Parts: sequence; structure tokens; C-alpha cells
Amino acid sequence: MIKSAFYLFPVLLLLSMGCSKDKGNAAEEDNFVPEPQVGFTPCENGMAGIYPCNGYDLLGRISLAEFRASEGNDVWGWTDPTTNKEYALMGLENGTAFVDITDTENMVYLGKLPSATGSSSWRDIKVYENHAYIVSEADNHGMQVFDLTRLRNVTDTAQVFDNDGRYTGFGNAHNVVINETTGFAYPVGTARNDAFDGGVHFMDLQDLKNPALAGGYGANGYTHDAQVITYNGPDTDYTGDEIFIGANENQVAIVNVTDKANPVGISTFGYDFIAYTHQGWFTEDHRYYIFGDELDEVNFGFDTRTLVFDVSDLDNPVLHTTYTGETTAIDHNGYVKGNQYFLANYRAGVRVLDIMGIANKSISETGFFDTYPSSNSAGFDGVWSVYPYFESGKILVSDINSGLFVIKKSE
Repeated sequence: MIKSAFYLFPVLLLLSMGCSKDKGNAAEEDNFVPEPQVGFTPCENGMAGIYPCNGYDLLGRISLAEFRASEGNDVWGWTDPTTNKEYALMGLENGTAFVDITDTENMVYLGKLPSATGSSSWRDIKVYENHAYIVSEADNHGMQVFDLTRLRNVTDTAQVFDNDGRYTGFGNAHNVVINETTGFAYPVGTARNDAFDGGVHFMDLQDLKNPALAGGYGANGYTHDAQVITYNGPDTDYTGDEIFIGANENQVAIVNVTDKANPVGISTFGYDFIAYTHQGWFTEDHRYYIFGDELDEVNFGFDTRTLVFDVSDLDNPVLHTTYTGETTAIDHNGYVKGNQYFLANYRAGVRVLDIMGIANKSISETGFFDTYPSSNSAGFDGVWSVYPYFESGKILVSDINSGLFVIKKSE
């Protein structure tokens, strides 16, 4: 969700749900009425209980009330390599919740790591070597480190955890991405007047609990979201290099960050009808970049627009095709797994796109699960993010208004 748009589009964002900068102290008060967890609900005749669906069942749901929170945001997952248990890591306005989802009929809310400073609508989590790295827009938050192996020994539920480390070399950050191949984290969307102009900080995770600054890059200005890969695509000029691709509000920037002391810009590119360049993800062969603009549906009246760029020549990306969705809902975060693209589509829920024919410009929607049944219009409610990477096939869905959902493709 947009940070800087508070001064670019103040009326739009202040009126939209899920975007208020401060929810007050409600989440800290013990005045939430617990809701029973929702268990397995099959998708039948286009509905899973109250939720519209196509091809995806609801395995379970935990409400914001159980998390003692009033607003959800990001979500990521972790599989314990020792026990094979699966965990959801869900961002809240007041911290990060940890949930054992191994038995979806009896999901266990283990506890919360409170925000390092104040509350914020923006929190983001990634995982490396059994540690969670958490950033937030909260002032002076920095990056929290939490050792996830501690969850193995939790016996009392709804605990309040402390962090195992905290980096404070930057204050707020909008997002963090990690290249697990190289062991570097890349916080983005920091203060625009910092050492890297709100671009990207390079954080060495060799000492897991004590991240160390190894450089940064800000030549293209503020970076809202990003992905960093060890490149193995068709452009042989960069084979084996560490490539950063950033969504920078009004352009996409590709940077070679292999040498942390000397990052080198490769290219920048744009597209027609730019409103707010938001987030994208490479296909697994690194040939295409699937991308969304967060405000084009609002500003230009598009149905959900997903752009696909051919990046087989990193020095010269070109628009390959445009996919138009089934609703007017705003697109948010999208992730590739194999030949599928999982799109968090705000009020339209999670939409699953078949990208097997992407080379031939053939993309189609094969399923969805809509956590916000009252509307599919262009508003900032509903699904914030999706995590589709569990080997079990479980998919985590974070809903701004309704908490954590676990879904799975119908059998």
C-alpha cells in the first residue's frame, strides 16, 4: 500500500479503509470480543460460506480480534526444517503475529512481536535462515530480527515476544526483500532524505541477529517495493549477477548490486498511464517481469491492469502484454510460483492467473478467493498480500479488515 501518496493523493487515501496513519490505542486495549476460528469450508457453487470463490477452499481463518489488532497488512510464511510445521507471519498495525497453521482445523495463535516503536498501517516481513526480518513505517522502527526456532517451544498461546536483534541504522522502511542465495536483505522506502535518498539499503545477514550495512543505492530516488535475484535468465551479460528491480513510484529501475560498494544502474523504464508504480515479480526463468500500478484503476478507470514486461534484455525492457482482470479492484502484491501468478487484488480477493502461455501473450484467470464479499470496486480494503510457497499447497492470505485466511486449491 502506498506510503508517499499521502501527499500525492491525500483525499483518496485518507478516505479509503486501511490507510489511516494512526489507529489510536484500540489495539492495545483488552476490549476485543473473541471470534471463533473459522474452519474448513469448501468452495461449492461459487461460495465458501460467505466468501465468493472459484476453485479454492477455505481451510481456516483467524480474526484480527484474536490478534488484539485492528488492522492487517503483510504476510509471509515459514516451514520449520526440523519439525516440518508450517507457520504464518502476519503483519498488524501494532506488531507481527505468529500462527502455527500445520493443523488448519486447529490453528494456534502463538503470540505477537510488538512493533519496535509506534503503530503503523505498514509492516513487512521476510524470512532468511529461520529468522524473520521485519520493517515498518513506524517512526524509528528500524529492522527487527526474530529467531523463528523459538516457536518450537511455545506452550502458552498469545504470548508477547521480544526481538532477538534490531538494526537501527535507518528509521522507517516501507518494505524489505531478501535474496536467500546471497544472504542479503534490502530494505526499501526509507526516509527520502537519508543516505540513499529513500532508495535501497544493502544489509549483510551473515551474522543473522546483527545485520550490517554493506552499502546502498539511491540514484533513481525513492523505491517503494522491489525484488532481488541471482540472475539466471536469457541476458548472458548478467548471468550469476545479483540484480535488483525496484518499483520507484513513476518508473521501474534495474540495478546490478553484485558489488555492494559499486552498484551499477542498468536501465529504467516506464509505461503508459502511470499513476503509482507499485510492485512486481520475475517469472522463474527471469524472462518476464509481471507488474502492477496501484492507482491506475482509480485514476484512469481501468479494470484490474497487470503489465508484463519482456526483460530478456535487461538493458532494454519492453512491454510484452497487458492482462485485464475481471473486476475494477486495485491490484496490490503479486507473486509467481511455477506457471501461476498469485495476485492480492484488494476488494476482489486473491486472483490466480495461469501464465503458462505468457510467451504467447496468453494469460487467464483460473481461480480466486474473495475475502471481501461486499464489493469488488476500487478501494483500499480486503486482501493486502498472499504467500503461495508452502510445499503443502496451503496459501496464506492477509486481509486488512478481517485477519488471516488459509486457503488451498480445491481437490
